[in-house]
Amino acid sequence: MTLSPARVPATGVRRLTTTLYGYAFLDDFVLLYPVYALLFADTGMSLWQISSLFALWSITSVVLEVPSGAWADAVSRRRLLWIGPLLTAAGFALWVVVPSYWAFAVGFVLWGAGGALGSGALEALVYDELDHLGAAGRYARVMGRARAARLVGTVASLGLAGPVFAQGGYAAVGAASFLACVLTALTATRFTEHRVRPDDAADSWATTLRTGLAEVRRDRSVRGALLLVPAVAAVWGALDEYTPLLVRDIGVAEATVPYLIMLIWAGVTVGSLLAGPAERLGPAGLAMLLAGAALALAVGAGSRSLAGIALVSLAFAGFQLAEVLADVRLQHRIDESRRATLTSVASLGTELATVVTFGVYALLGTDMAHSSVFAVLAIPYVVTALALARARAATVRP
Repeated sequence: MTLSPARVPATGVRRLTTTLYGYAFLDDFVLLYPVYALLFADTGMSLWQISSLFALWSITSVVLEVPSGAWADAVSRRRLLWIGPLLTAAGFALWVVVPSYWAFAVGFVLWGAGGALGSGALEALVYDELDHLGAAGRYARVMGRARAARLVGTVASLGLAGPVFAQGGYAAVGAASFLACVLTALTATRFTEHRVRPDDAADSWATTLRTGLAEVRRDRSVRGALLLVPAVAAVWGALDEYTPLLVRDIGVAEATVPYLIMLIWAGVTVGSLLAGPAERLGPAGLAMLLAGAALALAVGAGSRSLAGIALVSLAFAGFQLAEVLADVRLQHRIDESRRATLTSVASLGTELATVVTFGVYALLGTDMAHSSVFAVLAIPYVVTALALARARAATVRP
């Protein structure tokens, strides 16, 4: 049976999105997530050693983020998307087969490298494939749903980790995590890739990186879109790590904390799913979204109540939606040949800004309650909203 031209793009989009959602779900379906810190401690690692492992993980991601993005523009992006999960799988296997400090360190380097290979490459592949199918306008909706699939994968792994751990200990959750990574890699092989790559990948790697950074310096709109990504993503991404402490401070029982955290992440999932309809928001609308979310965060955290936690969930939904929209703005402004490179530069900015936020939180938290720190850290979003509104006013001024 011959497909009509109208059905060929629809079939291609369906295959792309199905593969993407499966990939996103499996990539975060890691049962080791809630217990790997316990594995380190039970192996005899000191707090200093555990902290050094986390630092090594972050350093690996920071060092490899931009080079891996440039490499994704020089070679097959699909290839990097299946190599990355296999590196992570090898790291998880080391953790449970030969648990020791050196094995944990090598595992974190492999995990960081695997994550860096996929960062930038995934967004670039999805955008260019949608563009090839004449459906680039669906990018916001598709990536919003992909992020929701990741959240579902995370929640599912958290729910299953307890029963699996109770039955088989670290070996069982490690094996399940290894299997999820292998399935992620197999799913990545189903991605289509129609982009024409340079013949000389070795030379084009450095050239792509150099020309990509030159575009950021030369084009103000690209530079603004790139800076908007960390401005939106970093602070709330760091605050997420402290939400259990915020929730506990309102006086609920320890057993209730996980349920309220799930409420917060339910809001984040809703924010992801709203990305498609919200793509029409211009700079003014995005500014209002950020300002409203910042207000909800400050009021919700400051109230120290169950209703306040609901407001924090609403704020996180707004920030997640704004993060997807910021990525959309960036993808619309960059050239195909440098898409993964500049997306990785934006991710690097997010990671560095997140580290800075952790430091600021630690400084403020020495003398302030968690609710107060959350409220103070809503201020950067107000500043970003004002900057967007000012930029909008400048563009419409005669």
